[in-house]
Amino acid sequence: MELINASGAPEAIGPYSHAASVNGLTFCSGQIPLDPTTMKIVDGGIEAQTKQVLENVGKVLAEIGATPSDVAKTTIFITDMADFPIVNGIYAEFFGDHKPARSTVAVAGLPLGSRVEIECIVNK
Repeated sequence: MELINASGAPEAIGPYSHAASVNGLTFCSGQIPLDPTTMKIVDGGIEAQTKQVLENVGKVLAEIGATPSDVAKTTIFITDMADFPIVNGIYAEFFGDHKPARSTVAVAGLPLGSRVEIECIVNK
């Protein structure tokens, strides 16, 4: 097993790595909308938060030599299902024609007051 910490992505805020690779799959930890420079949640509501989350996911993918088209499965955690249409639209732009398996779960809360978190499993 290889543990991965991605340069350019926000530092982990707990005792975990950005990702772990084992047997040809990489399991990426959930990314929240932390600005990697300030380590604070970005301003601008659910749209800005979702864009930052996917930017952070992209940095983890780049660290392992992957792109969004290598993602096999995602899980989206959101604190308000009313935000789903906005999250879904930005998510669709990020993945383009690639449509990995996905689950979306409404949760009571996320770290640091985030409104969205996304994790993924990558075929890499």
